[in-house]
Amino acid sequence: MYLANEKRYEGAVYNRVGRSGLKLPAVSLGLWHNFGGVDTLGNARAMLCRAFDLGITHFDLANNYGPPPGSAEETFGRVMARDLAPYRDELIISTKAGYHMWPGPYGEWGSRKYMIASLDQSLERMGLDYVDIFYSHRYDPETPLEETMGSLDAVVRSGRALYAGISNYQPEQTRRAAEILADLGTPCLIHQASYSMLNRWVEDGLLDALEETGMGAICFSPLAQGLLTGKYLDGHIPEGSRAARPSGFLRPSHITDEKLAKVRKLKVIAEGRGQTMPQMAISWVLRHDAVASALIGASRVEQIEDCVAAADNLTFESAELRAIDAILRNEA
Repeated sequence: MYLANEKRYEGAVYNRVGRSGLKLPAVSLGLWHNFGGVDTLGNARAMLCRAFDLGITHFDLANNYGPPPGSAEETFGRVMARDLAPYRDELIISTKAGYHMWPGPYGEWGSRKYMIASLDQSLERMGLDYVDIFYSHRYDPETPLEETMGSLDAVVRSGRALYAGISNYQPEQTRRAAEILADLGTPCLIHQASYSMLNRWVEDGLLDALEETGMGAICFSPLAQGLLTGKYLDGHIPEGSRAARPSGFLRPSHITDEKLAKVRKLKVIAEGRGQTMPQMAISWVLRHDAVASALIGASRVEQIEDCVAAADNLTFESAELRAIDAILRNEA
């Protein structure tokens, strides 16, 4: 029988999400990879329980996480029922809808029909009465934004979700989504966006939009799908890594000499800070006030332990930030 670490909150860092009453752990755990039906349940259980023992209170899912789609939620539901159910009120559990889940015209995108049906299916897979955050996973160019946001408002009002969020929206789409939800009386809590040292698109307007609307951010892929871990620096692709997977988002062609040269230089700065490369990469995305949490993935417990330790050093000297920026801009 699992009993949570009594000292799980000692030293843990939690950040307020925008202008809301909710706080998230500095590091959250995502179940995008390694929690599906093709993965080992025992390893998934070990990672989830160890994460909670380390003060990670937020677990992030989506309807299509697996593979196969839906199976990550099923895995989480098993661990929830077996181990984490007594701690439900200490947890923030999120899921999303937007990508393809079932055949026909109602199985993806942002219609009210799809969004609400998807959440009901997710709740059944996880064995939950509600999720804490329900996201529109992507902007739907063919559905009125009022309809998609109206579905988020509806599930919050029904009690099936406590907060509404959006993911992968551009700055103007974000502003409009926030405006619609505010008019409906359900503030948009959070934006989940990709952000890392090697992917800085949120700095081109999105962070400004979040500040204007009072929304917080949680950043996924802060380690650039593993590129910022340093595991590829010796020139080969480790077995089991994301780049080794034929269906993975990180492909061998993405691992360029230019990127590896940057990571080597960044690693020197991390060592000078007394951090591993993943720890510094996480600290770096958290330097923005708008970013409440860095959403990590993991394939084993040790990776979670390493990433959580990023919270031991979240401050940067001005000289460090200038040196990092010069490397990222190919000026050093």
